Amino acid sequence: MITALYASVLAIWICWLVINVVKARLKNQVAHGDGGVDTLVVARSAHSNATETIPIALILLFALELNGGPNALLHVFGLALVFGRFLHAKGILSNTLKYRKLGMQITLFSILLLAVANFIFLPFDKLFAL
Repeated sequence: MITALYASVLAIWICWLVINVVKARLKNQVAHGDGGVDTLVVARSAHSNATETIPIALILLFALELNGGPNALLHVFGLALVFGRFLHAKGILSNTLKYRKLGMQITLFSILLLAVANFIFLPFDKLFAL
């Protein structure tokens, strides 16, 4: 399954972002929240944004796979999602607005196109069959 490949890559990415948060917590002795520590605010932001966008993207990618979307299209979307998420986190963590903006644009554009692609490949003849 193609979605499993991208879900695995993105899960590893989320784990890396979690480790980044944990390191910032330990370094600054902050047990809850961000403690007003800039590095922890930034690390939490990168992690939370990933966990807000990746699940819906993967659900849509999996739905497209189930709906019979072409493998090449699934890989294009999967690669775009990974690239967009990496760029976005790099932008947040390095305070580079250009990368953050481009990463978010790629991610949101991918989610939107995945939604449209699912409508296109949705088997409407089976959708309402009893």
